[in-house]
Amino acid sequence: MNTPICDYVENYIRENPARFHMPGHKGKAAARATGDITEIDGADVLYDSDGIIRESEKNAAMLFGSAKTVYSAEGSSLCIRSMLYLAEMYAKARKRVPRIAAGRNAHRVFLEAAALLDLDVNWLGTGSGLLHAEIRPEELEAMFADTEAAPTAVYLTSPDYLGNMTDLRPLAELCHRHHALFLVDNAHGAYLKFLPESRHPLDCGADLCCDSAHKTLPALTGGAYLHASRHCPKDLLPVMERAMALFASTSPSWLILQSLDAVNALLAGDYPMKIRRTADRLTEIKKCLTEAGWQIAGQEPLKLTLCPKNRGYTGTELGKHLREQGIVCEFSDPDDLVIMVTPENTKEELQLLETCVLDLPPKAAVSEKPPLPAKHEQVLRPHEVLFLPFERIPTENSLGRILASPSVSCPPAVPICICGERIDENVLELFQYYGIKTCDVVKD
Repeated sequence: MNTPICDYVENYIRENPARFHMPGHKGKAAARATGDITEIDGADVLYDSDGIIRESEKNAAMLFGSAKTVYSAEGSSLCIRSMLYLAEMYAKARKRVPRIAAGRNAHRVFLEAAALLDLDVNWLGTGSGLLHAEIRPEELEAMFADTEAAPTAVYLTSPDYLGNMTDLRPLAELCHRHHALFLVDNAHGAYLKFLPESRHPLDCGADLCCDSAHKTLPALTGGAYLHASRHCPKDLLPVMERAMALFASTSPSWLILQSLDAVNALLAGDYPMKIRRTADRLTEIKKCLTEAGWQIAGQEPLKLTLCPKNRGYTGTELGKHLREQGIVCEFSDPDDLVIMVTPENTKEELQLLETCVLDLPPKAAVSEKPPLPAKHEQVLRPHEVLFLPFERIPTENSLGRILASPSVSCPPAVPICICGERIDENVLELFQYYGIKTCDVVKD
């Protein structure tokens, strides 16, 4: 019998490319199968811990400056579901109707969890681009001014996938003034705590946030944290494990838990200095590329997002070119190319990246632009639609139909359309632009 997954990974390892994609360990972390155990006596139980897991989580909480940190072996996806559950508990404990205000560029996991929990969601930043929701304090203030629809929690994604970062402090101040929870998807920003000046959500006013350790720290894929800040409402702290357990597997990976524990030791040592040096080097590369005429998006210190159309290339073409030079990027689409850097990338790899991009000759600019975001007509509640009969059809035949999938996403999992919304001509344009061929719609 063939082993296609093992064969692919073994071939990739033999190629030994420069890995400018997640996970943050870049293939250099040790993970031995002999350490793959289960919750045996003495090994503690995740989400009901009182031993070695609890001790390790307290170490992580000390490093990040949180009131409490809980491990996830199932990535930030598990933490996002748990944050929404906690937000609903927070509202109901205060006899308020749970309502979430969220940036429209939220990951599809947010949409799925909100639909399952039957939460009302009011979208922020709908006038900005599909991949980046620019949230202005006055927009959020206007939501709070509507006493009948004021949110009990606000949920933002920062940094987003392209490296755009939101100024969280004024938004956090607004939330706290109106007694609303401030939740942040910080999946791409675990390392932000360890810059010379922390830019981590915990230090910018978030009550709860998630970090994917595996994206930017040397942890195994799936390793993540759910953090509660020191000003988070105290009644939520004892419920964090329960929230995680509701959505989690009862068989967590002990290889992932060991990698999270090992990261604590690294962060308590010289790894923060390595993060700062790598960020400084990437800043130099960004400056050099910008001076050479390349357009760069985002402000995230360890992410390089190239917008190459002005140089005559799509992101997809640029990604293919770099792969031919032995560089594998995190993501590319018609507009952008995303490169994720960590201290595990060598000086030689960073120099190769800089050289390969600078050596590309400019061509006539690519004029095609992405369609504008859709207007999003909500016809049915997402929770209701999740349990209705549906059929899968070609997207070209979906005009006027009601989407039944939790979401139809462009890469990277940002919703073009969500369940219960009507598919209009603008949505069809976006489907075509991002190469989406089929979708699930409610049966007539």
